[in-house]
Amino acid sequence: MDFSSKFMTLNNADGVPYLTYNSLSEIKFINHAFSTRLGGVSVGEFESMNLAFNRGDNPDNVTENYRRICASAGFDYESLTASSQDHNTFVRAVTVENRGVGIYKPKDIQSVDALITNESGVTLVTYYADCTPLFFVDTNKRAVGLAHAGWRGTVGRIGESVVKKMTELYGTDPGDIIAAVGPAISKCCYEVDLLCAENFLALDDLDPSKFVFPKENGKYMIDLLEANRQILVSAGVKPDNITISDICTNCSSSLLWSHRATKGHRGTMSAFMCIK
Repeated sequence: MDFSSKFMTLNNADGVPYLTYNSLSEIKFINHAFSTRLGGVSVGEFESMNLAFNRGDNPDNVTENYRRICASAGFDYESLTASSQDHNTFVRAVTVENRGVGIYKPKDIQSVDALITNESGVTLVTYYADCTPLFFVDTNKRAVGLAHAGWRGTVGRIGESVVKKMTELYGTDPGDIIAAVGPAISKCCYEVDLLCAENFLALDDLDPSKFVFPKENGKYMIDLLEANRQILVSAGVKPDNITISDICTNCSSSLLWSHRATKGHRGTMSAFMCIK
């Protein structure tokens, strides 16, 4: 398997592979992982590690995929709690009472693109296939968060919403947050039209020249990762505490699910994080 990264490690490459951030692996009170498209039992366009129940895959296969990735990456399947994503910016605080929601229990709330907790015994789960995962760890108050930042969530500043909610509920000092951004479709591959680009250009308190790049054909290349990095910094996260993935989902579509690379015929990856 051809894999190279300065910031992430590919684990269990010969079994049920998953990615971890080197910076987050140094934090001893958490466990985290990002799945790949490999190591599962799904078939057809979902082959093989698909973790979405809502794309037409056999739910028994999706459940088995969850059990396999949990066994590989060291999570308790019973502790999983999933988001209910629709590209908005609502942040849900979850507890052990929410274990199973969206996995082996029905979803009980819609429009949840970020999850946070300060409890052990519950594992956060969010979904991706080009959009940007955001990982948050408050190393002082011992709280964690995951967010799904597609282009709408990015321009809606979902990363800032997570920081604010962690501050409100857990007393988090943004300066204590260790964050990671990605893997996602990168600026090499994420072409958009003017209508989409204008949303990013409107983030004029940031530096859009670093994440919006016009092309001669009237299209624009967008750097979702840099946009989210700047949003986190503006929310008080220290620049040195943010790790940016160097893996593009579209370029690495043999390892990772990419909506663009597969033209929508795909499975879905998940980010996982828990307090041990």
